[in-house]
Amino acid sequence: MFRKFAHDRRGNFAMMTALVMAPIMGVAALVVDYSQISRQRQMTLNALDAAGIATARYLTQGASDADAKAYAKDFFEANLGSVKPENTKLLITLPNQNTGGGTLKLEAELKYAPIFYPVFQKLRKEAADEETKIDFRAQSEIRLKNTLEVALVLDNSGSMDYTSTGSFEKRLTILKKAAKELVKTIAAEGAQMKQIQKPVQFGVVPFAASVNVGPDNASASWMDTDGASPIHHENFDWSTMKAADPNKRVELSGGVYYKRGSGWGEEEGQKVTRFTLYDQMKRISGTSSDWNYECTRYRNNGSCRTWGWVETKTTTYDRFTSWAGCVEMRPYPLNINDDPAESSDPKSLFVPMFAPDETDQTDTSWRPANNNWWDDFTSSSASAAYDQAYMPKYFTPYETGSMGINEGPNASCSTKPITPLTDVGKTEGLNKINAAIDDMDAGGATNVTEGFAWGWRVVSGRAPFTEGRPDTEKGNDKVVIVLTDGANTYYTPTSITAQSYSGTSYRSGGNDLAGAKSIYSNYGYVRNRAGDSRLFKGATGVSEYNYSNSNYSAAMTSHMSAACENAKSENIIVMTVALDLDSRDSTEKKQIDALKACSSDSRTRKDGNGKPVKLFWNATGGDLDDAFKAIGDELSNLRIVG
Repeated sequence: MFRKFAHDRRGNFAMMTALVMAPIMGVAALVVDYSQISRQRQMTLNALDAAGIATARYLTQGASDADAKAYAKDFFEANLGSVKPENTKLLITLPNQNTGGGTLKLEAELKYAPIFYPVFQKLRKEAADEETKIDFRAQSEIRLKNTLEVALVLDNSGSMDYTSTGSFEKRLTILKKAAKELVKTIAAEGAQMKQIQKPVQFGVVPFAASVNVGPDNASASWMDTDGASPIHHENFDWSTMKAADPNKRVELSGGVYYKRGSGWGEEEGQKVTRFTLYDQMKRISGTSSDWNYECTRYRNNGSCRTWGWVETKTTTYDRFTSWAGCVEMRPYPLNINDDPAESSDPKSLFVPMFAPDETDQTDTSWRPANNNWWDDFTSSSASAAYDQAYMPKYFTPYETGSMGINEGPNASCSTKPITPLTDVGKTEGLNKINAAIDDMDAGGATNVTEGFAWGWRVVSGRAPFTEGRPDTEKGNDKVVIVLTDGANTYYTPTSITAQSYSGTSYRSGGNDLAGAKSIYSNYGYVRNRAGDSRLFKGATGVSEYNYSNSNYSAAMTSHMSAACENAKSENIIVMTVALDLDSRDSTEKKQIDALKACSSDSRTRKDGNGKPVKLFWNATGGDLDDAFKAIGDELSNLRIVG
């Protein structure tokens, strides 16, 4: 009987239950507590994210630091749900107002008190700690809307004066309206970012055959004020000074040309540059006569024999012209990059444009030179090339009228000066940019390459223009928007209308007796006195011996494409707009393709294949507003991101 009882297992249930109760309760405690802490942790994370986004938007509306911190705390605690606020701690780091758009950082600490874990400790006959806590920390970082620096690179060539497709207005008129609306839209967004200094800046770069950097920059450190650049004197023959007057020479010393000889008087030893030529040239503005009654014949003893009226003539001289502000393109590869100008590297400096006076001679078809604006003062037997490079003429006063922008030595300089980056979040800044847009005029050829290069330099953090933030600064986007209505153009002398000559307006082109192969413009002459060409240097797919307008355009477009790739590689966002270009025209299609390839990929929009779309718009006057609205949307999308 006792043996049977000993082997009976039915009464062991209670005892076995007692033995396993502790581990069962421990697992249950851990499960419940884990579930609870996971739920509270998620609720804290949700509250943290919600508070971050809400506070970021609150900051962009102009909240003060104190208000923003209080707002973040209230929003965080209101979204904690069943989590007790006293068990949390919120740490807030506001954006750095001196760095880009800045980041808002929120950190939360949660102290969780276990519910069943102390009971489990008692079951195990351990000393339960009623203050047991389980801590965790979470972080949320919100980058506020990026600051923007935008250069509007806008075509001001002569064709922009044409009536636009799909509209009854001129292209430039339509462009002005669309551009100002774009600036207004983005400026309004920038005005809300009161925590950030200069949140949105715009600059304006009008371009035609060249770009005007502003005559006020004549003495800037990045200008070639000494005439040391290898392109500064490429169209001048200073040896002609000595040939004309041995006592009034101009000689090279240490890379700079100086006045030498007694004929210069007090000017001896002064340097000679294109700037000094602008200052030196004087025109005869008039003569005056003064009659005096005086002795006209004397006796041997010195007394007056005859009295009479004597005329004394006085010649009046005035300044002929001033530098209008346009510069030549730097030698390759400096023409397609943003390398800074350094005095130690003269070729990196920017050279003022100076269109040489061309020959007085006409060719066998009686065609004049395209830019004959001064008397040559040479013999009739001199060659046209000698006339063009003859320097004494610029030091000889000449009876002529004064000249201004886009004529005489300022030929091919037809645009208004660049307007540097300006804070459009302020009324005065917005008015300044609008005024610059309104002030644009149409005239001249088309050089998209140079316009783009200067747009890049305007948004760059380096000189020439230094209004932009450092290129390495985070939270800042640099954008260049280019609009053009045509292909790049450079002209042979015989392909365009020559200036008026002897009262007759020739329409069959000018002569090229000097062999320059082009009119003077941003690249200088296609063929300079040394027989070299800057236009073809570094250009792909072109022949340096093909002197035709189409080959010139191909070379310029090659440079444009290279400049675009260089800019994009340095994180410049490029947006391009083709206005009234027809893809059915082979020349215009090449420009459309080049502009599209130049543009950056969108950060926010994708095509049907999931690939980023190009930031390129092919617009007409009828839908240019829509294109600029799309550009505005693209700029606005550079907003709050996680």
